[in-house]
Amino acid sequence: MTVSDLPPPPDPNALFAEGPIALFLDFDGTLVDIAPTPDSIEVPGDLATRLAALAARYEGRVALISGRAISDLERHLGPVNIACAGSHGSDCRAADGQPIGETPDGLPDQVLQAIADFAAANDVAREDKPHGAALHFRANPSLEDVGVAFATDLAARHDLDIKRGKCVIELVSRGDGKAGAVRAFMQTEAFKGARPIFVGDDVTDEDGIRAAAELGGFGVAVGERPSENAIYGLARPAAVHHWLEL
Repeated sequence: MTVSDLPPPPDPNALFAEGPIALFLDFDGTLVDIAPTPDSIEVPGDLATRLAALAARYEGRVALISGRAISDLERHLGPVNIACAGSHGSDCRAADGQPIGETPDGLPDQVLQAIADFAAANDVAREDKPHGAALHFRANPSLEDVGVAFATDLAARHDLDIKRGKCVIELVSRGDGKAGAVRAFMQTEAFKGARPIFVGDDVTDEDGIRAAAELGGFGVAVGERPSENAIYGLARPAAVHHWLEL
């Protein structure tokens, strides 16, 4: 089912009136529009302040869960004073900056070198992250199948996970992804007992949406894409902002 087939989600304020809710928000494609490259996104200068106000409205139960590293999110947003999970949910921290769970290791040097060599040989954009590395194919989508084959082989040889997104392939250490981040946050005192709502635009968000549903909540898919797990949909980041009164 595609997003256009899904109804819009209920008013979060009305849901909150019925009981505590927890909002888990993807970043690229959900809060900001997708751009040709990761560094060319346009982020409103006051978005971090608005997210902090949103978290205050819902008693601190708002978290960013992004494929970007937390340091990269803060490079675009400035200090993020809400709960946050980077690197596809593998690196979690509370609103006060305290880590939740173990911080994942980075990729081995030989894996990083192999990714760098592939990117250079195929003129593909490479993004190094503290806990992984990504190959971006938006400038040349015809190379994505070659990239998938390369990443699949490399992941199998080094016991890594592959995260797929819109014209991007990322290699990361094995973990529970965005679903694990949702579960980790929901076990903390700040989030415990709330109804989780996951909002995301990409295939990597399906794990988080599924975890939210398993914990008594639901998912909201963003953009024109198929979703196997969301029960509500919003067309674009602007619609997400409107829905959240962000």
